[in-house]
Amino acid sequence: MKQRVLVVDDDRLVADTLNLVFQANGYESEAVYSAADALARARTFTPGLLLCDISMPDENGLQLAETLQQEMPSCKLLMLTAYASNVIKVEQHASRTQRPLKLLSKPCRPEILLREAHELLQTA
Repeated sequence: MKQRVLVVDDDRLVADTLNLVFQANGYESEAVYSAADALARARTFTPGLLLCDISMPDENGLQLAETLQQEMPSCKLLMLTAYASNVIKVEQHASRTQRPLKLLSKPCRPEILLREAHELLQTA
């Protein structure tokens, strides 16, 4: 069975491109463009990995990650950001929730993204 990845980014081009990267590399992947849509889709798609932008309008990626952690504790989290200031927020979130949380900066080379996603999905 293919690993499932849910890509969340309010920039549709980024989300769709990352989705294609995962699909081209053997993952079952879908893209959504808001935290609200991500939560709704995750409930039926049940991803093994959430790849999520941090800075989005309405709800940010860390808030989404927290909600998803409560509902789907086995879903792995890989966060993306274009802003260095978000690194501290991610570290604080990870220490507060006691959950591993990976952070990659945008733009991210596909091979790095795929390696990090693969490593996260291999952990129990």
